[in-house]
Amino acid sequence: MTETPAALREAHHADVSGGWLRPAVFGAMDGLVTNIALIAGVGGGGVSPKSIVLTGMAGLVAGAISMGLGEYTSVRSSNEQVAAEVAKERRELERHPEAEARELAEAWVARGLPRDLAMQVADAVRRNPEEALRMHVREELGVDPDEQPSPWAAAISSFLCFSIGALVPLLTYLVGFTSLWLALGVGGVGLFVAGAIVARFTNRSWWTSGLRQFLLGAAAAAATYLVGTLIGIQGGVG
Repeated sequence: MTETPAALREAHHADVSGGWLRPAVFGAMDGLVTNIALIAGVGGGGVSPKSIVLTGMAGLVAGAISMGLGEYTSVRSSNEQVAAEVAKERRELERHPEAEARELAEAWVARGLPRDLAMQVADAVRRNPEEALRMHVREELGVDPDEQPSPWAAAISSFLCFSIGALVPLLTYLVGFTSLWLALGVGGVGLFVAGAIVARFTNRSWWTSGLRQFLLGAAAAAATYLVGTLIGIQGGVG
């Protein structure tokens, strides 16, 4: 059976322009690590299960809002910066089209294209102002002006995934268990599963990705647990 070349298959690449995957992954991991560390810290200090739940829920709400607003502002600011640079490039193409065409050709020559051919292609592109603008922005800024990430997609995905991640280590408390170590164990499983899911999008080993996230979260939890324990002992908590 002959395999169809990837170039002939429609949509053989994943959509990497929507801007949702990075904030979703960051949100989920941050939610998990933040609340696991919070729970470990206050639990290590010897507070009651009710206080642990209150701390975790406060961390969930505050963190989710902060992540959503931060992602929206960050992505929108980045898009606005790109738009400003695109406008600058548009003005240059209108004022100095020949010089801009030569600049584009020189970029292609530097990549190995014969000079005559590079000049011919640049001259042909110059006749289509919108395509010329798109080509110059790609070459000079390294971005596609028509495929900028959505700030709303980034904000919503970050908000939701942080909330889900932060909820995981609280689940055992919410259903009636009071063991700190059980909650941390569930959080650790959540970290491993989240890392394994991320591997689905990156073609990495699910086992390696999951273990990496688990170890990072465990390190954060260990640090805050130690701090909580020391403060609890010194302050006489519990």
